[in-house]
Amino acid sequence: MTTFLAGGTGTPKLLAGADAVFAPTETTVVGNTGDDVEIAGHLVSPDLDTQLFLDGGVLDRETWWGIADDGGTTHEHLHDLAESAGLDTEPRYLPPEAQTAGRDIARWRRFSGVAEFMYIGDADRAVHLTRTGLVDEGYTLTEATRVLCDAFDVERTLLPMSDDPVATMIHTPDGPMHFQEWWVARGGDPRVEDVEFRGAETATVTPAVADALDAPVVIGPSNPVTSLGPMLALDEFRAALDSTPVVAVSPFVGDRVFSGPAAKLMAATGRDPSTAGVADTYPFADAFVLDDEDPTDLDRPVVRTDTTLDTSDDSERVARAVRAALDEVA
Repeated sequence: MTTFLAGGTGTPKLLAGADAVFAPTETTVVGNTGDDVEIAGHLVSPDLDTQLFLDGGVLDRETWWGIADDGGTTHEHLHDLAESAGLDTEPRYLPPEAQTAGRDIARWRRFSGVAEFMYIGDADRAVHLTRTGLVDEGYTLTEATRVLCDAFDVERTLLPMSDDPVATMIHTPDGPMHFQEWWVARGGDPRVEDVEFRGAETATVTPAVADALDAPVVIGPSNPVTSLGPMLALDEFRAALDSTPVVAVSPFVGDRVFSGPAAKLMAATGRDPSTAGVADTYPFADAFVLDDEDPTDLDRPVVRTDTTLDTSDDSERVARAVRAALDEVA
């Protein structure tokens, strides 16, 4: 068995064509939940859902978000209503007292449904409503995720990093805001002063995650700060990585990042935005997969390949490099 840590699109892209190397029935994916939000009372788990939809064969591979060919009737009507009523269409948080009321899993990240700032398709919304209904019936997030995997005939084991709330908060000159507001609604502005994983000090890993971390672990080319950071902020999670083989795929080529806000967030949190900075952030990693053109020298085993992940063939190539790195350290 092999366990993959997933946040954003890095690990799903790595696994998208990797079945010949890492069979779904022999792999587990632990997904970041720091990016989760509650909008209009329903729970959205973006990183879990990208892997869920990929393995379920319905992912929109143009955006790597949501369900392919999904309509957006409800989303469009929400915006039409807000415009007609003259309502502010900026991200609208529920009042402070509501942020810690209701279901615990949504603490500190509750948004109004007025002119929802995140595009949610109609079929995608049905997934979120089902997840929310199950949680309200008493299911844990882990149990609700298993039900959704069954509904999509997913063979791979998909686990949230915790059943407790951990919210990724970006501190800016304009005040703290949830990562989704900062990245989705504001496009990575304003300037980042710090990143907080609110709730991490009391959150725990589930028994299922603890078992998964006993296996060799692969960290895909994800953002080290906001995709992996919420997991690493859990003491039990971080400690488990010290005692199991870990291979990481760098999201950089030297100091050039493939995509997303990783460079900006690493610099803002005092890390060098580069492969060398990723290695410093992951002292528990026993080996790395780096791009052929990455000039970085590391003090750990390195397997090199073209780490581009645009096609299924790319995924298989990088997966074989990951397998070779695991064979060196496992």
